Amino acid sequence: MLVLFETAAGYAIFKVLNEKKLQEVDSLWKEFETPEKANKIVKLKHFEKFQDTTEALAASTALVEGKLSKNLKKILKKIVAKDAHEQLAVADAKLGGVIKDKLNLSCIHSPMVTELMRGIRSQIEGLITGLPSREMAAMCLGLAHSLSRYKLKFSPDKVDTMIIQAISLLDDLDKELNNYIMRCREWYGWHFPELGKIITDNLAYCKCVRKVGDRSNFSSSDVSDILPEEIEEEVKAAAEISMGTEVSEEDINNIIHLCDQVIEISEYRTQLYDYLKNRMMAIAPNLTVMVGELVGARLIAHAGSLLNLAKHPASTVQLLGAEKALFRALKTKRDTPKFGLIYHASLVGQTNTKNKGKVS
Repeated sequence: MLVLFETAAGYAIFKVLNEKKLQEVDSLWKEFETPEKANKIVKLKHFEKFQDTTEALAASTALVEGKLSKNLKKILKKIVAKDAHEQLAVADAKLGGVIKDKLNLSCIHSPMVTELMRGIRSQIEGLITGLPSREMAAMCLGLAHSLSRYKLKFSPDKVDTMIIQAISLLDDLDKELNNYIMRCREWYGWHFPELGKIITDNLAYCKCVRKVGDRSNFSSSDVSDILPEEIEEEVKAAAEISMGTEVSEEDINNIIHLCDQVIEISEYRTQLYDYLKNRMMAIAPNLTVMVGELVGARLIAHAGSLLNLAKHPASTVQLLGAEKALFRALKTKRDTPKFGLIYHASLVGQTNTKNKGKVS
């Protein structure tokens, strides 16, 4: 049996000297307690050192993706193909499948192989001669940095992260906006309580307060660009006979500053929603069409990534967001919930109550 062992310094191929010892998986570690013992089990057949960190990174990324690099293919053809009758032990079953398909070599991956790899790794300095431990440590560190940088740069989930952050921020903005608007209505309501009942739109309310300020200015102010004509007349009439208390100019200025914040956050919220909409259409167009961009983004955020969401079975997707209700129902032995976040999808919302569970 031959063993393919990958290191940060290069590829190593070992020849197993005593295959009988490998049968005792639980006690195999004892055979690698010292370099002398390890050399009685395996012997280095070939070591192909990497020229530089770039080559090591290319080899590592190929292994991570389960691909066969050109360099490894060349080594296997040169060294292993000569002993085609020998089995090749590999640490990654996926890589073993690729080697078998490409080179028609018999590969093996089992608990025994895992223990063997662990033993070789523990005595790697004694098994690979001519490679100082300091040099090995430096190459490991360099490769770790390069590989981490590569993963950050080419992470397939990084676009999902943008969606997750955007929908989380959108939800936070909605909460803050609601708090600010309620505070603004309550604060200005002491001065002009009738205005809150006449103007139901929150943004229009804040724009009116910012533009006019004191209620006595409503009669001389033009708010036709904010309100319809009939509502404008109603507001002006109410301002003349308002029962609200008088407030100082400093109070009005602070209320106007709060209105500025509300309007600014509202504009940013609209901009953020457009960004999220465009992102969702680019990344998950099918999901967006089916459930809408907001529900789709919340599902992705809840699952962790688009890939994780795609891996979930339909029954799990249906209940995403209703975990607490599900476990409470299971604990109390009551009916389980029929839907979670997906309840807010337009297709589910348009369905009658009887069929909502089936549609979701």
